[in-house]
Amino acid sequence: MSKIPPVKVGIVGCGNISGAYLKAAKTFEVLEIAALADLDLDRAKAKAKEFDVPTACTTPELLARDDIEIVLNLTIPRAHAEVAAAAIDAGKHVYNEKPLTVTREEGSKLLAAADAKGLRVGCAPDTVLGGGHQTCRKLIDDGAIGQPLAAVAFMVGRGHESWHPDPEFYYKPGGGPMMDMGPYYLSDLTMLLGPIARVTASAKILINPRTITSKPKHGTRIDVETPDHIAGVMDFACGAVGTIVTSFAVPGANLPRIEIYGTDASLSVPDPNGFGGEVKLFRNRQEGWVPVPLTHDYTQNFRAIGLADMATAIRTGRPHRVTGRQAYHVLDVMHGFLDASAAGRHYQVPSTFDRPAALVAGLPHGTLDE
Repeated sequence: MSKIPPVKVGIVGCGNISGAYLKAAKTFEVLEIAALADLDLDRAKAKAKEFDVPTACTTPELLARDDIEIVLNLTIPRAHAEVAAAAIDAGKHVYNEKPLTVTREEGSKLLAAADAKGLRVGCAPDTVLGGGHQTCRKLIDDGAIGQPLAAVAFMVGRGHESWHPDPEFYYKPGGGPMMDMGPYYLSDLTMLLGPIARVTASAKILINPRTITSKPKHGTRIDVETPDHIAGVMDFACGAVGTIVTSFAVPGANLPRIEIYGTDASLSVPDPNGFGGEVKLFRNRQEGWVPVPLTHDYTQNFRAIGLADMATAIRTGRPHRVTGRQAYHVLDVMHGFLDASAAGRHYQVPSTFDRPAALVAGLPHGTLDE
């Protein structure tokens, strides 16, 4: 692929995750990080100095710049909708950290505003573009497992109060194991199998109250206000049936992250919170589980690959791969689990998206198109 002009990016939000994006962005020549903004200007200045970004400024100053084409929104989840809407109003494409927004209503308005202005919306997680997950996508697309029939996904643990310095959020509305980690698992499942048509679930608060044992809030009681254990069932539009369990109530487990079962073989998918990992196939009992060599690059923490893909797509005119439509579908499904449990019924998922094109294997490092 011939070299294309870089896309200038402004980052709003300079917390911990910004470092991963700033480091990975240097891999992709299509990205030029032009400015950083944060409510704490000193924090923006410190990040700018650390990663050699030319400008640290306020968010209004960043949005007012004509040369910035994409706003990378790394604010806290409850600010995602407001900051993204302001970016779109300023004529910028926007790429959000997960989740897209906190509520369906916010997400729907955001996508409608972008469509009205002909702007793109992207959203993490972009781990789905990592080498481990794109290898799984290629195996499925190439027919290695036959027709996909079923899938399981498990994200279980005890929660955050024993180690996180400020864990209350995880047990309040908008938190919980589904909203916290569900985007990784559901984004991967839908990238591999396509959209979900119907869901149901049992979602409960199993441990309440909780007591913080980490510092600095050791001994503080948390009243849990959102389900800490969700067991969901998904009917994919392709016909496959999926099961997902997300929990902050499990002391320990010996479960797979994701497995997909087809007519001809079973596929073990690596941790969707990472880019690489081991891929395995089970074709028969004599062979057992057999490791599969990875066919794709980007197996380390390339947290900016989705942003780079969107920047490339802006220059070439093709669709980008980590889309706001898929992120909204995931948001809709996550709320659908909670709604279905509360109402004791199935939730017919009205949202959908076009399954993105797979990455081509063997591309030169730092490029995303042939």
